[in-house]
Amino acid sequence: MEKHISLVGILNIVYRAFVLLGAVVLYALAASFGHLFDVLIRSGSIKAHEVPIEILNIAPLILALVATIMTIVSLVAIIGAVGVLQRKEWARVLLLVISFLGLVRPVLGTILGAYSIWVLLNDETIRLFNPDSSPQGLRPAT
Repeated sequence: MEKHISLVGILNIVYRAFVLLGAVVLYALAASFGHLFDVLIRSGSIKAHEVPIEILNIAPLILALVATIMTIVSLVAIIGAVGVLQRKEWARVLLLVISFLGLVRPVLGTILGAYSIWVLLNDETIRLFNPDSSPQGLRPAT
């Protein structure tokens, strides 16, 4: 199970690094949204009167909000993954929560989330993260 735990940590770090890269792209798109819209108008791809001005005002805000959420969740997941690699119980719980949330992300998020949940909820994994957690009644008397 040790290899699965390490793999979960590494895969989550790599996956979340790519999500962070996507967030950077969204931030850039939000920052240059007006310029891109001007280019589309000049090229004739769209007509200025076809797009409500409200869309032009709110689209960059929505892009930036989505990018911010992606950034926060990814950074928390990376922190959790590093903690899992160090066998910290708080990190196991944190990564479980993130993995459950990741189940709704199509394909890669679902696959990684399901695999992470399977590994992190495994009895052997729980014992590895809590070596001193045996119940008091089951310990041999000294």
